[in-house]
Amino acid sequence: MYARSVWGLWTVGCLLLGTACGEAPVTRRGEQVDEYHGQQVADPYRWLEDDVRTSEEVAAWVTTQNEHTEKFLDAIGGREAIRRRLTKLWDFEKFGTPFQVAGRVYYEKNDGLQNQYVLYVQETPESEPRVLIDPNTWSEDGTIALDGTSFSEDGRYVAYSIAEAGSDWSVWKVMEIATGKVLDDELQWIKFNSPAWTADGAGFFYARFPAPAEGEAFQELNLNQQVYYHRVGQPQAMDTLVFERPDEPEWGYGCTVTEDGRYLVITVYIGTDERCRVFYRDLFDHYAMPKSLIDNFDNEFSFVGNEGPTFYFLTDLDAPRKRLVALDVRAVNALTAEQRADNSMLPLREIIPQQPEAIESIGLVGNQFIVETLEDAKTRIAMYSLAGKLVRNVDLPGIGSAGGFSGRRVDTETYYSFSSFDTPPSIYRYDLVTGESELFRQAQLDFDPERFEVQQVFYTSKDGTRVPMFLAHKRGLKLDGNNPTLLYGYGGFGVSLSPHFSISKVAWMEMGGIYAMANLRGGGEYGLEWHQGGTKLNKQNVFDDFIAAAEWLIANKYTRTEKLAIQGGSNGGLLVGACLTQRPELYGACIPEVGVMDMLRFHQFTAGRYWVDDYGSADDPEEFKALFAYSPYHNVKAGVCYPPTLVLTADTDDRVVPGHSFKFTAAMQAAQSCDNPVLIRIESRAGHGAGTPTTKIIDEITDIWAFLTESLEMEVPAEW
Repeated sequence: MYARSVWGLWTVGCLLLGTACGEAPVTRRGEQVDEYHGQQVADPYRWLEDDVRTSEEVAAWVTTQNEHTEKFLDAIGGREAIRRRLTKLWDFEKFGTPFQVAGRVYYEKNDGLQNQYVLYVQETPESEPRVLIDPNTWSEDGTIALDGTSFSEDGRYVAYSIAEAGSDWSVWKVMEIATGKVLDDELQWIKFNSPAWTADGAGFFYARFPAPAEGEAFQELNLNQQVYYHRVGQPQAMDTLVFERPDEPEWGYGCTVTEDGRYLVITVYIGTDERCRVFYRDLFDHYAMPKSLIDNFDNEFSFVGNEGPTFYFLTDLDAPRKRLVALDVRAVNALTAEQRADNSMLPLREIIPQQPEAIESIGLVGNQFIVETLEDAKTRIAMYSLAGKLVRNVDLPGIGSAGGFSGRRVDTETYYSFSSFDTPPSIYRYDLVTGESELFRQAQLDFDPERFEVQQVFYTSKDGTRVPMFLAHKRGLKLDGNNPTLLYGYGGFGVSLSPHFSISKVAWMEMGGIYAMANLRGGGEYGLEWHQGGTKLNKQNVFDDFIAAAEWLIANKYTRTEKLAIQGGSNGGLLVGACLTQRPELYGACIPEVGVMDMLRFHQFTAGRYWVDDYGSADDPEEFKALFAYSPYHNVKAGVCYPPTLVLTADTDDRVVPGHSFKFTAAMQAAQSCDNPVLIRIESRAGHGAGTPTTKIIDEITDIWAFLTESLEMEVPAEW
């Protein structure tokens, strides 16, 4: 399948030199065997789970593998041309969607090739912008990033977080906005959390984890989170403990202060599901304790806003595609404990009923509810009154993704962005009174959208389910089966995929490639039922949907096996790993990135325990059977010819620890029965993806595209 020039010439060259550089490195096999519900399961590469920072053997393995991969990539003639084109495409001004706080306008901007976006502020929408936070000054290599911001309502302070080397851990600091002075405040051991300021701007609520054991920050399970109040100017050691449940170490917390400053809302989650419990505290009563409002984890209750003691929630209770309801906290206080434990007994008032399409989100801005829905995975935006009456639909430019629409109830305007595969990002100012959109900024880059087209198709999965898929490619495509095609998917955690602009995909299409994105079960494109149709014992449906997409592309002459690659990251990396091991003969190349590859042990590391919501757990006998049946690491079989595979991970990934990719690669290399390469690319000082500097992003995509041009026998355009 891969007799190709680079692999063949490289191997011959190594033989002439008396070396074995064409062969995959040999990884030491251990004797580890575990028992799950009476079944013996070998785990010969368990030692690769050790942290690369503390294990000399793992560090040496990483070095050897990276050298092996780099030698292969170095031999690809078009690699530098790809890098040049990507760099040229990337070099344009990129703007984030603006937002307003206390009269000031804020937005992020990248001049072109800056490693990190810079946060700017304007005193008024018409005034000159000034730099507020520039993370490019924090490190020479750009690996320290601005991870999040939270502004005090009075506009005096911004709390901002710093993440290093792509880690989920962040350090929060406080800046005085008017002067740009950074205060001494420094809050540590925070992840998956953002501060919620009190109305007086004196401090904020946040949740943090206990300090991990020495050397365990990137491996240890994240347990026992607690909610604190931090007063500006005081050390973290003096923060006030507000809420904890030591009897529930797996509970995690999100904090919101209502816009009127009256209530603290604490949303409690136990995993990645949106099902949650809710507590609230009256901040006008200094002696008040948090009270339970939603007393179980049966449904989603995402806080949207309030009108005094009436809270608005987005919920899936009796609405798998979600609806907006109102709940008077005083009426809940009158219920008995037994009544509060049953969500059907809650005195809910429906504001916006379930729609034909799944509701993705609802915001309360300008005294209107801004509702985002998905129509066959395409963004739709509508405005509703506080009484739930449709005011208007927002006209969007085409098939694509819209985002933004943030703000407060007193605002009269907001901003949003729109993009698609063939439409660079455009930012619009939206008048909340008249409903008029005004183009605010439009990306200017070396790209002609008229050369490309986007379409949506539907195909049938193994069990008869109708699944949507987007296709983007050059106009005038010939359906002769010879088009290089990259099929991308995710299929998990209720995440919805909609068309969005990507510089890297522009380069792919310029090379003549088709980009296909399948909206698999497990996502949220059609609501709760679509999500649950791809979770736990139903997870195989996700892989069947993806395999069916590949078969459809081949059957309809878009491509053929030798020209078809599959790609996915994180849960999508699991997707690629499972489909690769189940149907290795179907693909011409595979790109699993930062994937969950060991489905029996994922819940024993860092944030892995949260994923039990979607995957289940090997601790359960029935779920173990399902997990073991598709776990990529455990389903690699000796004697199989696997397609060319490039695994990607990073040494500071403390979400999906790199041991997943290490073990999977070692197993694949040992089992491979043909000359197709199995390589792994391990980035240094990088994590799961967030905060990765531009230089590293371009380097990584260069290597992926180079690998695919060789694997799928593509031509790099001569003009590059």
